[in-house]
Amino acid sequence: MQIHQNTGGLAATNAYLIADEAARVAVLIDAPGDTILPLLKIAQYHHWDIPLLLLTHGHWDHISDHKIFSQAYPQARILIHRLDEAKLKSPGSMMFQLPYTIEPRSADGYIEDGAEFQVGAIKLRAIFTPGHAPGHVAFYGAENKLLLAGDLLFAGSIGRTDLPDSDPAAMARSLAAIVKLPSDTAVRPGHGPPTTIGEELRSNPYIAR
Repeated sequence: MQIHQNTGGLAATNAYLIADEAARVAVLIDAPGDTILPLLKIAQYHHWDIPLLLLTHGHWDHISDHKIFSQAYPQARILIHRLDEAKLKSPGSMMFQLPYTIEPRSADGYIEDGAEFQVGAIKLRAIFTPGHAPGHVAFYGAENKLLLAGDLLFAGSIGRTDLPDSDPAAMARSLAAIVKLPSDTAVRPGHGPPTTIGEELRSNPYIAR
């Protein structure tokens, strides 16, 4: 398994390209502004197909480059939880005017809780983790001890719950469930550096025990 990360856009948001290099297939997690082209170049250099873009949620900073991906891979599918598709259909910030326009689109399908996505030999399971957004999902690879956390859990912090579509109580429930994963699970968040479940249980003031 190879993991390639690129960070960009107004909110310094992380995008991830997860690849099974032997099978020459990869999946893209989130599409922040100014992040996708370098990841697509990596995939094209290695001749990896990318059949899916999985969106952790629909906030503008995670979907801005979706058109760049679909132009490069027109047969690929863009998936999101149905509770966040409205933000993909009518994209923009709830807090301020963006200095650019995000093209609206519908999802090609929906991510359900427990859905499994096979990327060559890599298996990712969707975990419904509402709170930061009503349709937020994370992706967990048990065999690889990997959590693609979106805006659920960060190094030393958690996703905001003061946004118009946030729910602090739901966030608390989602965090309580996610910290039951093995402590050595590597966490790749939507913002900031990587961490582990164990490190966050030790030091994150929002979930430390």
